[in-house]
Amino acid sequence: MARVFHVAEKVEIPENVTVEADGLRVTVKGPKGIITRDFSHARGVFIRLEDRVVIVETYVADRRQKALVGTIAAHIRNMITGVVRGYRYKLKIIFSHFPITVSVDEKNKVVRIRNFMGEKSDRVAKIYGNVKVKVSGEDIIIEGVDIEEVGLTAASIERATRVTDRDRRVFMDGIYIYEKGEAL
Repeated sequence: MARVFHVAEKVEIPENVTVEADGLRVTVKGPKGIITRDFSHARGVFIRLEDRVVIVETYVADRRQKALVGTIAAHIRNMITGVVRGYRYKLKIIFSHFPITVSVDEKNKVVRIRNFMGEKSDRVAKIYGNVKVKVSGEDIIIEGVDIEEVGLTAASIERATRVTDRDRRVFMDGIYIYEKGEAL
């Protein structure tokens, strides 16, 4: 197992974004919002700022430490993209047997799915963090600045309509993710 003395990865900071690094706690502020992440679980990794560049580095690194540096740099890139452009997931409501009704309950931070497979009780999916969910016709659009919160919300909605006890080739009813990307 070979060790490398110094591993560093640089992340460029755009003009309209400010990044603050307090130890392993990183805060990114941009036109769409603020995201804060704590990377204190990454032992032996250092984060510092230098002339509009975030440098993630480690010393005497094995394979795991090198991977950790790349992962943290990718998370910081995603944070910068989120506060500049934001993220958008699109889901499609599909039914062939019973018409599904979907509504967003902003107060309780949940998405209610009614009449799924003819069930009398609602299925409920959680909305994570500061994410906006909009239902328009057959589509559900999820937007936010944090890619993890947007992805968790989309997965929660998709998981709420999972068919387990029927043949999936016949009963294709459900809500499925069909597009992921940046909100422009």
